[in-house]
This record gives sequence, structure tokens and C-alpha cells, in this order.
Amino acid sequence: MRRWVAGCALALAGTAQAAEKPAPTVEQAAKPSAATTAAPDKGVLFQPEEVASDGEVAVGGSRIAYRALAGTIVVHPKGWDDAAWREKSEADLGDKKGAAAEASMFYTAYFRKGVGADRRPITFLFNGGPGSASLWLHLGAFGPVRVVTADDGGHTPAAPYRLVPNASSLLDVSDLVFVDAPGTGFSRIAGKDKEKGFYGVDADAHAFSEFVKGFLARYGRWNSPKYLFGESYGTPRAAAMAARLGIGEGIDLNGVMLLSATLAFDLWADTPQFNPGIDEPYLITLPTFAATAWFHNRLPGTRPPALEPFLAEVQRFVAGDYAAALAQGADLDPARKAAVADQLARYTGLPAAYILKSNLRVNVGQFTRNLQDATGQTVGRLDTRFAGPSLDPLSREAEYDPQSSAISSAYVSAFNDYARTRLHYGEGRTFKPSVSVEKEWDLRHEPPGAPYPLGQGANLLPDLAAAMKFNPRLQVMVLGGYYDLATPYAEGLYELRHLPVPAELRGNLSTHYYPSGHMVYAHEASLKALHDDVAAFIRRTDNLP
Repeated sequence: MRRWVAGCALALAGTAQAAEKPAPTVEQAAKPSAATTAAPDKGVLFQPEEVASDGEVAVGGSRIAYRALAGTIVVHPKGWDDAAWREKSEADLGDKKGAAAEASMFYTAYFRKGVGADRRPITFLFNGGPGSASLWLHLGAFGPVRVVTADDGGHTPAAPYRLVPNASSLLDVSDLVFVDAPGTGFSRIAGKDKEKGFYGVDADAHAFSEFVKGFLARYGRWNSPKYLFGESYGTPRAAAMAARLGIGEGIDLNGVMLLSATLAFDLWADTPQFNPGIDEPYLITLPTFAATAWFHNRLPGTRPPALEPFLAEVQRFVAGDYAAALAQGADLDPARKAAVADQLARYTGLPAAYILKSNLRVNVGQFTRNLQDATGQTVGRLDTRFAGPSLDPLSREAEYDPQSSAISSAYVSAFNDYARTRLHYGEGRTFKPSVSVEKEWDLRHEPPGAPYPLGQGANLLPDLAAAMKFNPRLQVMVLGGYYDLATPYAEGLYELRHLPVPAELRGNLSTHYYPSGHMVYAHEASLKALHDDVAAFIRRTDNLP
């Protein structure tokens, strides 16, 4: 998954002392008082926990000493009554029969030592899924250590895996809080109707927003510059949280960072064949198909010398001839259809006859399975630089993701070891890298201003727009990889072009793209560039003198 005196002289002296008293350092803030660890951060089924440790990492040539905190915060579904909770007796709180739903949300926080809390930004980071823990951002991108994985498109050798100091950790510019979604990692859910309470677009965003408020209270970080960093499904979560915190709770954020963005669910490109009439998924995936064919040298004819100018050409074709052809549907002239298929073949490396048989509409699974069919290889979905043997040479679509297969064991094994040996958390507990939530997940969403949850594919663009309108200084940065077919880079660009904000707020938007995949940081050179772009964004927006 993310508070007056018996004489004028004494009164004035007390005021002066209070004014001169420095803000607590992170070491002091990391010691929650009895008042802040009482209700509401306590439940019938779960109790808050915390284990502290210390470390040091070098970033940008400077050594950073930090305090690490691994623990849990208890959150409740929407509608939970804090006042009614306080009226319960200890006997009531001990009765677990029929208890209402609760979540114990696990986090790992890193606080730089020796810096006042009001002079230190804090960033809440989470992966997506939905149903994924946040070990990927933690050990791959911005934590003080990272796991080394294959960066050449091959499979990472089996254990032992290497954890190394992370010279691209964000601790140089911000304190960090990595949060596991309810039910994932070391987070747990329990109680009556627990899935309904936490598994859904709005229920999930509510839980994470409650976590952020609980964390700010527990560690006295209300006056710190605040950021959200979401990856994949974490991007619609971050958009919803920005609206909930800013509009509903009066908590302005300094910035929101969206890595591998996917805010409008009708754009999801894996199974667009089940949503006929919505052609945008085919349009936004084509540039990544082209980038992939370019990378694997599958383009017919002479390979363009540079990727980005080639992608600019493809994007012009998408906005012109390809969009016009798809819009005509069955009325498209056969000769024109054949011409478009020929152009698609030149951009994708797939045969024109196959593209025609697919009615000019090739989905992600078809492409990743068939691009290298002649060599019996399937290319990755999360990162198309990766490839592996096709499981079934006769299958229509890809049956697995070679990139996920190549690196997952390293992350899962390394985090299990790191949590227990360095963070001193998790002994005797199961760490769940992911949980299956598809059947329970409520995809309905109630955007700001809507009278009820809408039945259409969820779209979080209205939430992000509302957050920016309520806080016109809110900065938003979208980041992504050219080789990502889970959330194609053109999807993020398309969504920003359709974000309903006035012209004067469009200057608050920025983008960065890298020669990597969904997990941009899985490519070491891109990780360094990602760090530099995010660090510059935080420095530019933290409002610190």
C-alpha cells in the first residue's frame, strides 16, 4: 500500500521558548506518543506494530544515515464510527465474534536522521495489481537497497540473489513510506464482509487515504511536504487519493507521481476484443508494438537508426490513417483496409495477412505470442525487451510473461530475507507478494460530483482533475517505459491530453519516458534517470527554503 498562566512575564517567556523550539527530528518523530498510538489506530482484530532498525546508504556521493521502521497501521472501511469505537469497553474490544472488517496495513518507512520533520518531504509509495504488494518499488527503485536482476532480457539466475546499496534511492530528497495494499505482503484483512470493505476502486482508495492520515498522525508529519508515488494500478489509486485527501480531508499534496499510468479502464489493452466499438486500446498499443519490433530487429527492411524519431512517425500514423480506418468499422473500403494492414505490418513485424485476419485489431497477447513465432519465442508483456520459449507453439495468445518469470523470484526471495534479517519483521508470518482479488474487486467508481458509483469502466481522470482544481499548485508527473505493454506509454500521453483541466493548469503536468518496460527501474540506466527526474520534481515542488 498511506497533530496557555499566572503572569505576563511567564506567558511571554513560554511563548518565546515555544517559538524557538525546533521541529522534532525524525528520530523523535519515530517515537509515537501514547496518545497517537491509542484509538483509532487500534482495532478488535489487529493491533498496530513497529520494529525499528538503522542503516546508511550513499546517494549522489553523500552518505545518508536513516532510521527504518517496519510496522502496521490499522484502518477501517468507509463508514467506520470513531466515536462509537471510543464508547466500547475493553470487554467489547476483546470480543472478536462478528467483528466489523479491519485491515492491518504493513509499511516500511525510512526517515533520514538529524532533519526536522517540517523540513523533510515524505513520499508514500505503492505498487498496484490490484492485489500486489510494494516490494517492487521498494527493492527495485527507491529503497536504500536494491536487488540485482538480469538487465539483458534474459532470466535472472536462481538464488543466491544479491542485495546491493541503492545509489538511486530517493532518500537524498525525501523520507519514504512503502505501503502494502490490504491483504498483500504482510498486510492482512479480517472481519465481517472484509473483501467488500477493502476490495474495490473506492474501498481501496479509502483505505490508503486512511493509512496516510494515520501515518501523519502517528509520526507527527502533518507539516511535511507530501507526495504520492503510484505504479500501475497504483496510479488510479493515487488519483483517487489525491481527490479524497485534498477535497475531503483538507490535506493538500505537493505532488503526485504516476509510473506506468492507467487511469481510464476502457483503455486496457489486454482484452479489447470483448469491448467492441472501443478502438482506443488498439491505437495506444501500436507505438509499443513498433518499439518492440524495433528492439528485436523484426521490422521489415532497414531498421530505423533511432527509436524516438521512429515512434514519432508511428504516432502520426496512429492519429491519422489508423484512427480513421478503425473509426469506419465495417464500412472501411477493402483496398484501404489492405493498405492500412500493409503499413501496420511495416510497423509491427507481423504479417499483413495476419493483421487482416485480425480485422486490423491485434491485442497484446496476440502480439507478444506471434512477433517471434518463427523462433518459438514469446516476448514479455511487462517489458517487451524480454523473451522466453513459447509454452504452446500453437496457442493464439501468450500464455505467460517472460519478464515476470525472469525477475519475480529474485524480488520475492530477496524481500523475504531482507524483511526478516535486516528489518527484523515477519518471523513466523507469510509474505504474500500478490493475492487474487479479481472476483471480489468492485470496479464501480464514484468520481467527484457523481451522484452514485457509475457502471461504466472506471475512469480516474475526473478525480485527478478535481484534485488539481481544488489545489491549483498540485504538480503531477507521469513516467513510463517505451517497452511496456501492460500500460503502454501512449496511454499515459492520451490520458493527459484528455484530462479535463483548464489551460492554465496544464503547465502543472510533466512527462518522462525511458527505454525500459513497465518496471522502468528494472533497467539500470533508466533507474538512474528515473531517480534524477523524480528528485528534481520533489526539489522543485517541496516549497522548502
